[in-house]
Amino acid sequence: MGCIQSFREFCDRSKNTNVRLSLPAVCIVWQTAMIILFGVFIRYDEESNPHWIEHRKEANISSDIENDFYFRYPSFQDVHVMIFVGFGFLMTFLKRYSFGAVGFNFLIAAFCLQWALLMQGWFHSLDYTDGKIKIGVESLINADFCVAGCLIAYGAVLGKVSPVQLMVLTLFGITLFAVEEYIILSVIHARDAGGSMVIHTFGAYYGLAISWMLYRPNLDQSSRLQGSVYHSDVFAMIGTLFLWMFWPSFNSAIADHGDGQHRAAINTYLALAATVLTTVAFSSLFQKHGKLDMVHIQNSTLAGGVAVGTAAEFMLMPYGSLIVGFCCGVISTLGYIFLTPFMEKHLKIQDTCGVHNLHAMPGVIGGIVGAITAAAASDSVYGKEGLINTFDFEGDFEEMTPTRQGGHQAAGICVAVCFGVGGGIMVGFILRLPIWGDPADDNCFDDEAYWEVPDEEESIPPVLQYNNHMLNKDV
Repeated sequence: MGCIQSFREFCDRSKNTNVRLSLPAVCIVWQTAMIILFGVFIRYDEESNPHWIEHRKEANISSDIENDFYFRYPSFQDVHVMIFVGFGFLMTFLKRYSFGAVGFNFLIAAFCLQWALLMQGWFHSLDYTDGKIKIGVESLINADFCVAGCLIAYGAVLGKVSPVQLMVLTLFGITLFAVEEYIILSVIHARDAGGSMVIHTFGAYYGLAISWMLYRPNLDQSSRLQGSVYHSDVFAMIGTLFLWMFWPSFNSAIADHGDGQHRAAINTYLALAATVLTTVAFSSLFQKHGKLDMVHIQNSTLAGGVAVGTAAEFMLMPYGSLIVGFCCGVISTLGYIFLTPFMEKHLKIQDTCGVHNLHAMPGVIGGIVGAITAAAASDSVYGKEGLINTFDFEGDFEEMTPTRQGGHQAAGICVAVCFGVGGGIMVGFILRLPIWGDPADDNCFDDEAYWEVPDEEESIPPVLQYNNHMLNKDV
């Protein structure tokens, strides 16, 4: 007990937010490492190198339009916008932390996608004949998915950590993500096109566990900055709309070409629409005088897209998508009203962005929906070939049945939660060390700790200001 108390005192000593040496060192050293590792391991795949012409002839491909780039790049663009604009602006709701929301989102995403290409490549696309990782446009999409998991975790600690801590969070987060993704998709053989389990459940619980480890009992010292102002909520709503519009691309980006990808977009489209109406209804129902809460509209309206992710390419049916969206709108909105205050007061989890309500609970629901839908699959609904194609019942999994597949889907949820919570506790323990330049309690949620912030605009003197258009030309 004495050692634990000494460690806590060591971690909670006075803070110093000067990152003039540590931040440049981390960025330069890690970027140099990326250059070296890319030089050793990363190469273009057969569809993105000059030998494509030879491959076309050998495979009797008649046109360049058959290159995967033309099938995947539109979805990649949409997902890329979600990562850098959607997630970035969604987190600008804090009145004095817009630079940190968008700027640090930019920083960790740029590092994250490089490290993700390496980590995912070692697990999924390593060519054992030459020891190289072959990347193409689908690799870029998967790297962006990896980024999304870390950005979700960032939302749980928004405004309370330094940029150096965020880089450490990202380094370990991508590593854990790649391992749990490999276990869920390749070892367990669960299907998760939209990442309800792999991305959202893991990312949310990873961030929540870190937030729990970094709990600040005196955070009320900066409570005046935890709220929003009119214009910050408008900027956050821009992020919501970008995410909402492009979520069908997110859930269908790596689904099988043809009916699976088509179905994933439709299911997501419908689930999101249902979530909006339900969120508005319950936000109004639980607020005084029926007024809407902007927090609910910014976040809970996206929960349907999260929850339909795992089953997006399954035969969920259009009405099933609406049901999933309806239920998640209810659960997510009630989570913001009741669960978030409960978690902070009793569980010591300070969830700044409410990722538990937008990603964790809907992610688990999505995994459950996927397990039930997979277990209920049949030849009469999918057709024999359709069943094999949708669930990839080939190779080592040729004898797999829908019922067993449902069990494997459920196992995927457990893996995502365990990796998220266990990894978050481990990384949170590291981030508690007082060497990362994190802010003091009274400096949280304030850009001034790490950004050069312009002075407030001077108020215009209360005298009438004339311009050329107001002058009387007859004078």
